[in-house]
Amino acid sequence: MASTKLVFLRKEIKYILSENVFLRILPELTAHLRPDDFPTYTICNLYFDNNNFDLIRNSLDKPFYKEKLRLRSYGVPSPGDKVFLEIKRKYDGMVAKRRVSLTLEEAEAYINQDILPSSGGQKMAEIDYLVKLYGLRPKLFLSYKREAYAGSDGLRVTFDTDILCRTNRLSLTEGVFGSPLLSPGQRIMEIKTDTAFPLWLTGLLSKNKIYPAGFSKYGEFYKSEKNGSLPQNSLEGVL
Repeated sequence: MASTKLVFLRKEIKYILSENVFLRILPELTAHLRPDDFPTYTICNLYFDNNNFDLIRNSLDKPFYKEKLRLRSYGVPSPGDKVFLEIKRKYDGMVAKRRVSLTLEEAEAYINQDILPSSGGQKMAEIDYLVKLYGLRPKLFLSYKREAYAGSDGLRVTFDTDILCRTNRLSLTEGVFGSPLLSPGQRIMEIKTDTAFPLWLTGLLSKNKIYPAGFSKYGEFYKSEKNGSLPQNSLEGVL
């Protein structure tokens, strides 16, 4: 599984790549970066919002400050497995994540019965305040496959494919299915760092005319669903 680190503060910049561009840049990328300790894995998320979708609508307005709440697992969890309830905030281009590690049972008891976990301390109190402030409930299941590379200076580059969405059967234990968010062959590259890009990476992006896309998975689903451009089965939970 991926890192279980509970607090992050870094830049996260996303790019949309075609299969051809990905294959073209991969040799140079892997000359500088190694496969992560967990190089390939599946991420499952439940995104929270209220009935007015205030969080995602605010996020799409590109404010100076925005926040999201999600429950995340690495793979489809079973009873006793660890999952992560996290607030993701973006302020002036910097991303901060504060997450609480819970058992699947603790997370489900909190979501379904409002039973506050005994663990989590101040971070859990922040999450609970946000939930009650906005009246948040699970609104979207979103999963994807991730391929990850890392450098010695904390730089990480990830590639996400097979992004699937659904708006019912909103449990991490229901499995990975839904409607695809990307066109065939597309993938999301994300560069994560708390320092400036190294020169080799800047040159790689420039040489291949790769530019930031400002892509939000939940945001893109919301816009596509509102515009009717996703298949109807995204709303039925059947692939």
